[in-house]
Amino acid sequence: MHITSEQRLDDGVRERAFTLGDIPGFLWTPGSASASGPVPLILLGHPTLGLARMYPRLAARARHSAAQGFATATIELPGCGDRPRWHAMEQTRAELRRTLQAGEPVGDELVDALILPLVDKAVPEWQAALDALLALPEIGGPVGYSGGVISIGIRLAAVEPRIAAAGLFAGSYVPRIMFEEARQVTIPLHVLLQWDDEGNDRQAALDLFDAFGAAEKTLEANMGGHTGVPQFAGEAAAQFFTRHLK
Repeated sequence: MHITSEQRLDDGVRERAFTLGDIPGFLWTPGSASASGPVPLILLGHPTLGLARMYPRLAARARHSAAQGFATATIELPGCGDRPRWHAMEQTRAELRRTLQAGEPVGDELVDALILPLVDKAVPEWQAALDALLALPEIGGPVGYSGGVISIGIRLAAVEPRIAAAGLFAGSYVPRIMFEEARQVTIPLHVLLQWDDEGNDRQAALDLFDAFGAAEKTLEANMGGHTGVPQFAGEAAAQFFTRHLK
């Protein structure tokens, strides 16, 4: 991990931009974090819009988490932002746009082509980032994962034993094979569902929640579209991580 810039935000949060190989990312730590008092870590997932575009929302989530005593970190997803172009994925996204504009149903083959290669590439990168982050003296366990592409969260929760709890957003396409992986997820879960999400199959989201193998899992459903998540939903997620990471 190579730190490329550092600043103190006005609330005392320490923000560090870093690169891990050719992967850019950010790390935010509360002012209380130190080698003698390491803090738990939450990995901040995000959609495939690029870190530059997502930065304001990610930084706001990070500062809120820092106020609760958590460090947070995120990395750029494959083929996004300033990372090398991923031509196959760009073609698949173009096909998705054409399908939606034509008012046609999004078939399983398109969903698989859109999501599964991303999961296969992104999850090992998140694990490498976790290796580097937990090597820092001011970062300790346990670790949580929050938000982003839900299939990435499912795979991480299934294969990464260092993740102790996950908050997932049922707002993206999910390949059918991921339902099988969801049955392997046994850590505590907090799943957010926007009931009127125009881009999400509500029944599929409910079926996915049912498939999770966790003994403790909570589904919070709120009225409204994809971008209409109420503020109190964030408070509920924060309480979830406080219960399981502190």
